Amino acid sequence: MAKDIILTQEGLDKLRAEYRNLIDVERPQVIEALQNARAMGDLSENADYDAARNKQAEIEGRINEIENILANAKVIEVGKTKTINISNIVTYTDLSDNETYTVKIVSSIESDPLSDPENIKVSNECPLGAALIGHKIGDEVTVKANPDYKIRIEDFK
Repeated sequence: MAKDIILTQEGLDKLRAEYRNLIDVERPQVIEALQNARAMGDLSENADYDAARNKQAEIEGRINEIENILANAKVIEVGKTKTINISNIVTYTDLSDNETYTVKIVSSIESDPLSDPENIKVSNECPLGAALIGHKIGDEVTVKANPDYKIRIEDFK
């Protein structure tokens, strides 16, 4: 039996949109590119054909990956909880420098801490995310990193 893959509703919606784009847009485009490359003749030295085949393999691989994720997805219900969990936005203070940060805890599949500095998404499996899960406002927590550091949870929603 496959392991449940935890997602937020936002993450599930993004995966479904990506899947539809791959099926409805990118797959037909690469099929057309393959047909055009085949029409050029000799395939043994046809760079366009090789590039289209590589792109096709990437697309089909990602389609299969998304199908597996969707088949095993478990969506975390968002609601008011007493402790921090996946889908919460958490504000905390790093006690080593007294700087305040805000992060959203998501599944490892959705995590992308570098894509948007204004909306940092950290995995529930990374040291920070794992340290935050299950705690509440006012808790001081040690993040097991190299080196370890302490944080204080200021707020979450």
